[in-house]
Amino acid sequence: MNTLFQRLMQGAARLTRKGDLQAATAAIQQALRRGAPADVEVDARADVEVEAREVFEATEGPTSDSFRRGKYTGAGGTRDYMLYVPPQAGSRPLPLIVMLHGCTQGAADFAAGTEMNRLARAHGFFVLYPEQSSHANPQRCWNWFKHTHQARGRGEPELLAGMTREAMARHSIDASRVYVAGLSAGGAMAAIMGDAYPDLFAAVGVHSGLATGIAKDLPSALGAMQRGPVAASAATSGVPTIVFHGDADATVHPGNGEHVIAASVHKEATVEQHAGVSAGGRRYTRQVHRAPDGRVGAEHWIVHGAAHAWSGGSAQGTYTDPRGPDASAEMMRFFFGAIKAPSSSFVQ
Repeated sequence: MNTLFQRLMQGAARLTRKGDLQAATAAIQQALRRGAPADVEVDARADVEVEAREVFEATEGPTSDSFRRGKYTGAGGTRDYMLYVPPQAGSRPLPLIVMLHGCTQGAADFAAGTEMNRLARAHGFFVLYPEQSSHANPQRCWNWFKHTHQARGRGEPELLAGMTREAMARHSIDASRVYVAGLSAGGAMAAIMGDAYPDLFAAVGVHSGLATGIAKDLPSALGAMQRGPVAASAATSGVPTIVFHGDADATVHPGNGEHVIAASVHKEATVEQHAGVSAGGRRYTRQVHRAPDGRVGAEHWIVHGAAHAWSGGSAQGTYTDPRGPDASAEMMRFFFGAIKAPSSSFVQ
């Protein structure tokens, strides 16, 4: 094998074991630019995917972390996933955040773009990244717009809930601190998961997504995405929800964010409005919806001038806006402040 190529790949492996995903990705990209040997197959479309399959094999233990692939099969089918296990695993039950990628993305790409693993390493929580199959959807979108995938106990919601429960069974995870978030189609599916499984997920994060029940088929989905929903969602699970949406989003109409919020807040909630500017220069408006008892039921972040991209994300992943406020950090903050009462079992 080419010596330089081998040295760069070995360096990427060491960086991965240390948990420095950005540096590992950069090392792999440098190796690919230098030219891989003829006997090494390279997928030029997804450097991050190559990284995830080939390199992430750190040893679990009290001072190390891991990020590796797995496969889950349940009543709703079979899907691959990636699971980040923090160095604090085993010391005590830790939170879990389930992250649902958008169309054309994969688990490793979404992890790189959101940098949620970096936060998980620093703050001590697991991150599960389910991965949609191109056989289930040619664009690898979660099928949020089909009526067969919008309810408890069926389709992709049942599959994702089962995958989450399996992760909880295999690792020491605090059942009262399990959360779900997603981007675009993943954001829409995250909203569905919160509505369908409020006993499983303590809070929901929807980035550039849509409310449950806004569409029942592809034509109605495209209409809601292009023009905004024509009616508010009937879903009222009451699960705390944080929404991020760019007001220059030309893929999913920003009005959808308002409908996600409307479906999750108390009808008598008061709204506190705050304006700010991110470190990258993006202006934003943060609306805090507070129930009559004082609890925060929802937050709506409107990122001014932002398009269809994860706010504050890394350029190492697709569909990110590094200039925006850090959606990953704000979702983590919101989630960890929304802890439900522990439950010894889940409603089936």
